[in-house]
Amino acid sequence: MKKAYFSKRIWKKDVNALTVAEMEALSKLFNRAKRFVFQTLVRQKRWERELHKESIHLVVKRKFSVNDYVANSIVRESQALLKAQTELNKLYIKQTDEKIKKIKKKLKSERSFLTTLRKMKASCIQGNLWFPKNRNYTLHSSGLVSLELKNCSFIWMNIYLFEHQYLDVTIKRLKAKIGRLEHRLFRLEGKKEKLTTHITSVVFGSKKLFKHQFTKREFVQDHQSWRELFLATRNKQVLISGRKDSASGNFVFTYQPNTNDLHMTSLSGKVMTFSNVVFPYGQEQVNQTVLRQRNCKDKKANGKPISWSVEDYGDYYIIKCLLDVEEEVSINFSTFDGVIGVDCNVDHFAWTDVSKDGNFLESGKLSFSLHKKTTGQSTKILEAEAIALVDLAVRKNKPIVMEDIDTTLSKTGDAYGNKKANRLKSVFAYRKMAQAIESRAQKMGVAAMVVNPAYTSITGKLKYMRKFGISIHQAASYTIGRKGLGYKEKAPQVLRHHIVREQLPYWKQWWALNKKLNVRTEMFYQLFDVNKPFQHIKLTHEELTEKESKHLKKAFA
Repeated sequence: MKKAYFSKRIWKKDVNALTVAEMEALSKLFNRAKRFVFQTLVRQKRWERELHKESIHLVVKRKFSVNDYVANSIVRESQALLKAQTELNKLYIKQTDEKIKKIKKKLKSERSFLTTLRKMKASCIQGNLWFPKNRNYTLHSSGLVSLELKNCSFIWMNIYLFEHQYLDVTIKRLKAKIGRLEHRLFRLEGKKEKLTTHITSVVFGSKKLFKHQFTKREFVQDHQSWRELFLATRNKQVLISGRKDSASGNFVFTYQPNTNDLHMTSLSGKVMTFSNVVFPYGQEQVNQTVLRQRNCKDKKANGKPISWSVEDYGDYYIIKCLLDVEEEVSINFSTFDGVIGVDCNVDHFAWTDVSKDGNFLESGKLSFSLHKKTTGQSTKILEAEAIALVDLAVRKNKPIVMEDIDTTLSKTGDAYGNKKANRLKSVFAYRKMAQAIESRAQKMGVAAMVVNPAYTSITGKLKYMRKFGISIHQAASYTIGRKGLGYKEKAPQVLRHHIVREQLPYWKQWWALNKKLNVRTEMFYQLFDVNKPFQHIKLTHEELTEKESKHLKKAFA
């Protein structure tokens, strides 16, 4: 498992002036060569031909007068960046497809509504006003026309006013809206075509900073200050790849664990020293890896490469050590005592202690708030709750089971959805939650397993929520835990005879039942009791709304 450890700040005023000068020269040359190699690789891919007869490694050595170790690092960094851009391009294509799909769906609904309005307009002209059945338009005996919406109602004194104050205005606005949607669809289809056919490059130093020379007043008035900042950003990092056949895992950098000194061999052959390079989180791992590499006799077979990165932040350096850490062998994968099921939500972790037989033992939640929090604050909050969750698993000596959710595409293309739902979906940082839990679990020797999230919330709501008197999220975590133990959830007997197609697979049964029981969550406590399998569903409960009653009567007719 690869890990990166950050050193404390190494202030330039405490470093020898010659070392700072050599580091600056290496950084400029390294990044200039990196940009050259990357652009060469991009052009070769675009033009589908080799630009040089010899390998790119030899071209870099000859053109920039660097040794094999630096040239190898430059080429590997450029190849890795190109591969990352290729994978990122695939993600952009998927996201664009999702946006196109949502816009086409929106266009279909808006065009359907426009057709309905035009039919209503035509009926007004003919003198026989017609309303669609699925819309809340009403023509009263007094001649009034009303429209009931969710939060308000509109009234027109006669059909003439309804036609000219509502129909004409709405049709005009709707046609303009459809035009904007069609234009956006055209732009997105063009973007997808470009992403599919064009090999993109990158702006070293970031596009944002590059645009600042034209958009920020301070840089427009003083272009030289922008140029200095942009060049500093472009030449910020030097990363030298490790070699497992080296005595210290790297032929350019050598770390001394006893003195905490990092020696660097410059391009001119001089040895420079960074003193007091201390890693506040991971010093022991760095020392062990360096000493193990030195004491390894057969380095070609058993050696471990150690990569070093030096980042320039103006007044100080940050040094990173990138190495392979052996994974913890004493991780608890055993489900003999049961598991801890976890359901990740936007404002809390719901957990349930499940026995080895799949029985409910205990449940709870760990609450937090990510509202109006920065990325750094959110990370710290989630890490603190992940520590509490993993400590719970350690005390109970059980592995953790979570959902395997990918929110990358689900967060894309929701411009036409519910605003509140979009906000919650945006705040829901599932990947960050999962990484925090997995990282802490790895450190504490606890296994973190993932399962398919399909229908876990629906199963918990219909089957376990009332039975154990827990929330829907805790019921979902219980279902997740049972799924991690290998159990399949069958529909409860009180609902089973309402499934029309008995040949449906067990997971499809939950879809059919959820579609039928489309009522408020709190009403499930009132409609049926899973502990009484022969009890009938109360389709006419007094707390049901008129819409819910109609839906239930139609679904269970």
